[in-house]
Amino acid sequence: MLKFILDILRGIVIGVANIIPGVSGGTMMVSMGIYDDIISSINNLFKNFKKSLLTLLPYGIGMVAGIVGFAFAIEWLFAKFPIPTALLFIGLIFGGVPTIWKKVGGKKDIWVILLFAAFFALVIVLEIIGQRTGVERELSLTPLGILVSLIVGCLAAATMIIPGVSGSMIMMILGYYNSIISSLTGAVSALKSFDIKGVFARGGVLIPFVIGVFLGFFGVAKLIRFLLDKYERRTYGAILGLIAASPYPVFVHLGITSVSVAAVIFGIITFAAGFVIAFKLGKE
Repeated sequence: MLKFILDILRGIVIGVANIIPGVSGGTMMVSMGIYDDIISSINNLFKNFKKSLLTLLPYGIGMVAGIVGFAFAIEWLFAKFPIPTALLFIGLIFGGVPTIWKKVGGKKDIWVILLFAAFFALVIVLEIIGQRTGVERELSLTPLGILVSLIVGCLAAATMIIPGVSGSMIMMILGYYNSIISSLTGAVSALKSFDIKGVFARGGVLIPFVIGVFLGFFGVAKLIRFLLDKYERRTYGAILGLIAASPYPVFVHLGITSVSVAAVIFGIITFAAGFVIAFKLGKE
């Protein structure tokens, strides 16, 4: 029972991470030591349905709770306490590095170094592209809109699973981030008012998007399972590169113009708290 509760908490962290531009849900999975379990369970869902479902269920519950429950809170926290909130998530990201380093350490491999550098640069480049992309697009329930939503959902799933690549950041580059968030928050607000018609009116456009997410999960999980089985050290070397670069997009999205001493001190505390939480959750 305790493990089930802890896995829900881990799922909440992953869900919250996925709605924050610059933060990767996949990175959180790696940091908390559950990446392999989740990828394997997704791949074996139809081969070993009961075991895989029981593994994924608490994470799924937590992710939904994190995305729906914290969509408003995270926006408020970043608005009121940008530096401490950002450092909390960076602490959560880096809390898993000691565990990942054990998978990479050992004999020297030039490919590990090259992949680290290449994927470090990838995060920076994606963020720069995202900052230069200002086109906003809307999800719709037209035939073309449904197809686009499915494709966007698949891409979102890929970026949720791949450590270091922020799904929210990719959605911003594509121009659908605000549409997705506004549809989600609108549906939640309607649900709070027991406005069922409003829930479907605001959240209906998310249905093909969610279907696309599920389809993307399975496809990308198979690719990552293959890479981990065949090239584990090199794959984790690439993941470390993605993680090392992750603070850059997090701070870019803050748009900070001034920093107070109190914010820095509080930020150091939240970073330490995030690091310890990720480290401990990864050890359980």
